[in-house]
Amino acid sequence: MERREKRVYRKKVCKFCGEKVKAIDYKDTMRIAKYVTERGKIIPSRISGNCAKHQRMLAKAIKKARLAAFIPYTSV
Repeated sequence: MERREKRVYRKKVCKFCGEKVKAIDYKDTMRIAKYVTERGKIIPSRISGNCAKHQRMLAKAIKKARLAAFIPYTSV
């Protein structure tokens, strides 16, 4: 039987913590759009690498930007 090599995963670093961001603005569509898929879903923190605090702030900002029509709910 072959032994499989154990993969060593590197912990993703929160980009907002690295930049020392205090608040995420819903009007900053260029930054927010990176965390939304083509179907309009918010990318989870385990994929994006955000910490829980900034992921919550990001989700609120995305929802507020959708409501204000800065970013679309979905793209067909």
